Amino acid sequence: MTVAAEVAAVGGTMIVGSTGFIGRFVAEACLDSGRPTFLLVRSFHHSATLSSLRHKGALLIPGSINDQDLMEKVLRDHKIEVVISAVGGESILDQLVLIHAIKSVGTVKRFLPSEFGHDIDRADPVEPGLAMYKEKRMVRRAIEEAGIPYTYICCNSIAAWPYHDNTHPADVIPPLDRFHIYGDGSVKAYFVAGNDIGKFTIKSIDDDRTVNKSVHFQPKCNLLNMNELASLWEKKLGHTLPRVTITEDDLLAAAEKMCIPESIVASFTHDIFIKGCQINYALDKPTDVEVMSLYPDASFRTIDECFDDFLAKISVASVVVDKRASGDAIFSPNAPTVVDKVTTKDTIFSPVAVDKRANEDTNFSPNAPIVVDKAAAEDTIFSPNNGTEALAITTTCS
Repeated sequence: MTVAAEVAAVGGTMIVGSTGFIGRFVAEACLDSGRPTFLLVRSFHHSATLSSLRHKGALLIPGSINDQDLMEKVLRDHKIEVVISAVGGESILDQLVLIHAIKSVGTVKRFLPSEFGHDIDRADPVEPGLAMYKEKRMVRRAIEEAGIPYTYICCNSIAAWPYHDNTHPADVIPPLDRFHIYGDGSVKAYFVAGNDIGKFTIKSIDDDRTVNKSVHFQPKCNLLNMNELASLWEKKLGHTLPRVTITEDDLLAAAEKMCIPESIVASFTHDIFIKGCQINYALDKPTDVEVMSLYPDASFRTIDECFDDFLAKISVASVVVDKRASGDAIFSPNAPTVVDKVTTKDTIFSPVAVDKRANEDTNFSPNAPIVVDKAAAEDTIFSPNNGTEALAITTTCS
């Protein structure tokens, strides 16, 4: 059988939430694998992410997962065999309707619900993070009761500086002014680049060893604590930065404010860097598999290389482009200066981070003038001190 015939023989993969931070990496990896890729979108709005994915061959399907009749029709009409959900926290329980549709159609060979973090049956964060985990547990139990083949992706943390008081998720640069160290900074966590999350997620859907399993991402090369992260970033910058301790009480107080999503992120930060939720258990269940045991010849991008990429972005900041000369961008050379969005049109730099729905348009706010290429950042705003997740960087470790 030729490669083309093999690809043609593969059923469709439908991805929900493809414009979100994790979803876009999963969608790109799916397209790179040659699988027929369908993206469920609520509307055909202008989005740089959607435009890029369409250019690579993705087919867009308008609709919502909380419409069971429509979902059944989509699954049948497009011969969908794999469904991957990367919906945000506000849509977790909408997956229950999707589960009913998958069960009714009966032709879906694998369902990956929106997880992409901790093992929610083991982690026990304080509220309001716990409420989200309880919803995700409801989705897990519904999948299992329906008898739908599943894979749970437990990829732990994103390879970036872990901010605790931000809108989640976003693309961010590590601190340029001072570090916030959680507790004594000694509790370790696993950091995984977005491209690797996408790559190994797509590998798992064709692997019989991952059916009805939780796939854990635990790259030893990226097992670091806050003090180690800070020292690594200082090495990249070439100078030290002040370190400010954020105590357990500080994180708990931030969580108790019930300011969404900031309090959710604070509760998860407490669970990771105070309670050690990523390292305080063994993979001793029959449903546990570790991704490197499945693919020992594969490699992960290192946090060291991720920081190199962030450093490159800062280096670009040394170039200040005048809008009258370039026509594409306005730069505020001495932030904090708010640049009028009306005059910038394509690129906005603001000292106040702005969250946008489903992370379709990502916002950045620099501490220095940063030049962003219009083609690459069409509707992108940068904020170095806002967000918990960062764009994946190319490098390797095994």
